[in-house]
Amino acid sequence: MATTAYGVNDALTVKVWAKKLFVEALKATWVGKFIGDSNAVIERKDDLSQSAGDRITVGLRMQMTGAGIQGDGTLEGNEEALVTYSDNVLINQLRHATRSQGKMAQQRVPFSIRNEGMAGLRDWTADRWDAWFFNQVCGFTAQSDTRFTGNNSTIAPDSAHLIVAGGTTVAATETSLSATTTAYLSLTDIDRAVTIAKSFGRYGDYTGSVPMRPVMVGGEEKYVMFLHPYQTRLLRTNTSTGQWLDIQKAAMTGGQVSNNPIYTGALGEYNGVVLHESARVTPTVTYAGGTYSLGAQATYYRAVMCGAQAASIAFGQDQATGLSGSWTEELFDYGNQLGIAAGFVAGLKKMQFNSLDFSTLVVASYAPAP
Repeated sequence: MATTAYGVNDALTVKVWAKKLFVEALKATWVGKFIGDSNAVIERKDDLSQSAGDRITVGLRMQMTGAGIQGDGTLEGNEEALVTYSDNVLINQLRHATRSQGKMAQQRVPFSIRNEGMAGLRDWTADRWDAWFFNQVCGFTAQSDTRFTGNNSTIAPDSAHLIVAGGTTVAATETSLSATTTAYLSLTDIDRAVTIAKSFGRYGDYTGSVPMRPVMVGGEEKYVMFLHPYQTRLLRTNTSTGQWLDIQKAAMTGGQVSNNPIYTGALGEYNGVVLHESARVTPTVTYAGGTYSLGAQATYYRAVMCGAQAASIAFGQDQATGLSGSWTEELFDYGNQLGIAAGFVAGLKKMQFNSLDFSTLVVASYAPAP
């Protein structure tokens, strides 16, 4: 009886497994539900998906500020020059692989090493994309290895886009944070962040910055804020009037709002800010008495509030949806060992124009381990 089979290294098998890997990886990420068009927290840029190049340039046109000419006043000679800025996202290839010990290793276990290799590379890909996003939007400059920062170097938050919990001025820095209750994250700090985000560039405040544009959800404007679990714990245990209970009272039901992906897994909502918890929220880089280094015990964290286009993600050719990449299988040692490699060409970066963060606002706070 004749049968049709597709084995290791078959061209169709490779293509199917490559797509399956990245579909599953994207579902497993935190960031997947925040990727979309210019109304999303992470804007997907497809410019390089069908053309050569390793860098996408993103432009920003500032609002015109001239007063204009009334009546029959002369307009000629009083024109206003457009002011534009740009940022760019670099893409690069990132790969990883696994390799079996041999056919006897497969014989000894009741599972498929090939299938487990797929699962392992899926989890690795999802882990890497999530690390990219949080290292970028938190401005975690302590991580200098671009394999963990979206193939782009991290940029520290500018002074106007970083505030500290319990502080009274934007000028307060992370080095002023201390182990006190006033340095805990509270709803007052979220209120302050929202007010600042809406006030950028208004009446000369925070010169050069533009108001953070919210994400539109069911016709309503929302910001998205990411908290570390340690920060959430202190919010949750705050017994002051009008704190955690107000988050829980926020309406998250009905119509397009409840079905929108930015609400999936959310802690709740407060003052138009959808709150999410992730252990990937980074520590502060500096703090009272020192500078954070990788592997050190952290007690201060950078919650980050994001609006639309907080970051951009770009994919290389044939990866416009982020659902495909490379999948390679090779046999070694006369066919005894199976090697599996997967990779993708992509880049992710926090958007910054004229040396100012565009749609992120970091709120640093004291948040010790429980």
